[in-house]
Amino acid sequence: MAQGKILLKSGTLWTSVKEQTEHALQCGALLSIPTEFEFVEQDNVRFLVRILSNLNRKKAAKEKQEKQSATSGQEFNPFLPYEEDLFVADISDTHVCILNKFNVVDYHLLIITRGFEEQESLLTLEDFTAMWACLADFDGLAFYNSGKTAGASQRHKHLQLVPLPLAPSGPQIPIEPLLTSAQFQESIASGASATLTVGFANATSLKLPFIHAFAPLNSNWMQSPLTGGQATLEVYRTLLNAVGLDAKQSGAYNLLATREWMLIVPRSQEVFQSISVNSLGFAGALLVRNAAEMEILKDQGPMTILKNVAVS
Repeated sequence: MAQGKILLKSGTLWTSVKEQTEHALQCGALLSIPTEFEFVEQDNVRFLVRILSNLNRKKAAKEKQEKQSATSGQEFNPFLPYEEDLFVADISDTHVCILNKFNVVDYHLLIITRGFEEQESLLTLEDFTAMWACLADFDGLAFYNSGKTAGASQRHKHLQLVPLPLAPSGPQIPIEPLLTSAQFQESIASGASATLTVGFANATSLKLPFIHAFAPLNSNWMQSPLTGGQATLEVYRTLLNAVGLDAKQSGAYNLLATREWMLIVPRSQEVFQSISVNSLGFAGALLVRNAAEMEILKDQGPMTILKNVAVS
């Protein structure tokens, strides 16, 4: 990024998101998927489980994309070019922010690279700088599905951002009480500041039944996205190493980040039976397509499903 140039004007993103959402709904570019929800509890976590009411529009759009790909001989990329009616803001020289066309959560944003990069590629300084530029004006949960095994549906690199709270009652993020009670096993000095220390926690301290790594972030990093991006990149590399992923080459994992913390969970498979899981599952928010999948989820338990798709 040329001299770390941020194009997003401070204090404007949330207003732009609301205005563009209204426009995109009116012109038909935004095709929100209606859901109902209920809570399913396991291991002291009240998981928010949404059940999709109607997938017809998304299915029709996917079939149209497949036809386009077959005709052109090239894989369809909805981000190159992206739909102008979904555009929210220029974030930086390398990233733009658009609305998620088939959103389940209101005001669901995609932070996409301007040029094509593989979704499985490692996150960069530019990615984390763009993330902090958005988090400064949008109190949300940022996440990254590293590849298809981690629940990614598009090959073009994109982080995602959904507003908090995720659930209408209880904790802002259903799984957060387990994270914030963590006792850090080790401290890792961060080169971003001589006085800053981050830590990571292992599975025993978080009471999560799968391999993961967790670290607090400093919410003051919002004030300088470039500084925050550099510090977060160091935390990210440390957490990758902590879970046995190579910080030099890609692997399947989910990354979740708020203004206060980051969590990384390596993945072994995309689905449990027919239930697909992405990063939001590890926040405690799962999605099922029909009543049959809801029965599977209740029978097996949501934490058990997470354990099966992660690495234990």
